[in-house]
Amino acid sequence: MSYDLCIIGSGPGGYVCAVKAAQLGFKVAVVEKRATYGGTCLNVGCIPSKALLHTSELYEEAGHSFEGFGIKVGKPKLDLAAMMKHKDQVIEANTGGVSFLFKQNKIDAFQGTGKIAAPGKVEVTGEDGKSQTVEAKNIVIATGSDVDPLPGIEIDEKQIVSSTGALSLDKVPGKMIVVGAGVIGLELGSVWRRLGAEVTVVEFLDRILPGMDGYVAKNFQRILKKQGFSFKLGSKVTGVEKKGKGLKVTVEPSSGEAEAETLEADVVLVAIGRCPYTESLGLETVGVELDERKRVKTDGHFKTNVDGIYAIGDVIAGPMLAHKGEDEGAALAEILAGQAGHMNYDVIPGVVYTMPEVASVGKTEEELKDAGIKYKAGKFPFTANGRARAMGHTDGFVKVLADAETDRVLGAHIIGAGAGEMIHELAVLMEFGGSSEDLARTCHAHPTQSEAVREAAMATYDKPIHI
Repeated sequence: MSYDLCIIGSGPGGYVCAVKAAQLGFKVAVVEKRATYGGTCLNVGCIPSKALLHTSELYEEAGHSFEGFGIKVGKPKLDLAAMMKHKDQVIEANTGGVSFLFKQNKIDAFQGTGKIAAPGKVEVTGEDGKSQTVEAKNIVIATGSDVDPLPGIEIDEKQIVSSTGALSLDKVPGKMIVVGAGVIGLELGSVWRRLGAEVTVVEFLDRILPGMDGYVAKNFQRILKKQGFSFKLGSKVTGVEKKGKGLKVTVEPSSGEAEAETLEADVVLVAIGRCPYTESLGLETVGVELDERKRVKTDGHFKTNVDGIYAIGDVIAGPMLAHKGEDEGAALAEILAGQAGHMNYDVIPGVVYTMPEVASVGKTEEELKDAGIKYKAGKFPFTANGRARAMGHTDGFVKVLADAETDRVLGAHIIGAGAGEMIHELAVLMEFGGSSEDLARTCHAHPTQSEAVREAAMATYDKPIHI
C-alpha cells in the first residue's frame, strides 16, 4: 500500500504530525522502533519524570510542611516500588492514548527501525530481522534525540545513569552526583534529593541553566541551595571509577588551573544534554544534508534538500522541547495540505519542573542587551502575593521585559509554584503583540498567584500596587 505520508518516529512531533495529517485527509503511516508509542517524552522523558517529581513533592510536603498547616500525619514512609508503579501506570496510560489516536484516525503503524532506502521508500526492519518497505509520497524524519555521552564515561544505567536510568533506580542513593546543571539534571536531582539523597551538581560553566535569564538562574540557584543542593560550578567530571559498591568521581576545574579532587557517590547521573538522532536513517544514501551538530538541515518550512523528505522536532535546529516538535508537526501537516502552517519560534515557553518551577518565554535580558534593544524590566515577588502566602509557596518572582518605546512584551520569566501554568498568559499576550500595560489593565481573579504576573506588568510600565 502506498501512503501520502510516512513518519519515522512517534514522539510528540511525529504523532501530532500523523494525527493532524490524517485529520486533513492524508493516508498516513508511522514507523516506530519502540514497542510503545510516544517516543522519549512519553516513555523515558517528560511524562515519567513529572510523575516522580509530583510524588516526591508530595512526600516532602508530608514530611516537612503538613505540620505547619495544622495537619499531623507522623513521619511519612517511602514506598519506592509503589512510586515507580504509579510512574509506570502513567506511562502506560499515555502511550496507550497515542495508540488509540492512531486507530481513531486510521493511521497505520509499523513496528521496527525505519531507514530511508530512497526518496518515497522507507525500509522497516523488525526485531526478528525481517524487513518490509513502506512507500509514501512524503517522508518525515521525527526521530528525536538521544542522551549526549560524557567522553570516557560508560553509562550502565545502574550506577552511572542517564535520565533513563535515573527514572528507575531501585533504591534512594546516599550520594548522587549530577553532571550538568541544565533542566534534566536539576529536575531529576530534585526528585532524589527530596527522597533523601545528598545531591551535588557539577557544571562546566560558571552558572546553572545555561541560556536562561541570568538573574533568574542566580536566584534559582540560591533557592536550590536552601533546599540542600550542593554546586561545583566551573568544573568538569573527568573520570568515574567503580570502587566496591560505590563510585570515585574525579572533578577538575574547567579552566584546568587547579588540581583535581575526588568525590564519592553511589550514583552518577550524566545530564550534559541531548544530541539529534540522525544516524542509521540512510540519510547519507539519499543525500540529506546535516549541519555541524548533525541536525537535519531544513529550509525554514521543514523541507530538506531532497524533494519529498522533511524533518521536525529535536533533529532540526531550535530548542529540544516536546511542544516545539508538536507545533512543527502540526504546521508541516498543514503546509503539505496547502495551508499556511504557523510556527512562531519567538514564543516557545520553556519550563523547569522543579519546586518551585522556573518558566520562561521570549527574550532574556542578556539577549536584549546583546541585540542593542532598549527595554524596561518589571519584577514582582511572590512574598507579596496573598495566595502564595496562604499556600506557603513564597519563593520566587515574576519578571517582565518590554520594549522601552512601544511597551510590547519581549520576554517573561517566572520562578514560583505553578510557574509553568502562569507563563502561558504571557505567551498568549506576546503572540498577539500585547504590551505590559495591556496585561496590567486586564482584571485578574483575587486571590490568585497570577496576580503577581499582573503586578510585574504594572511594574514594567508604571508601578505595582502591593509593593
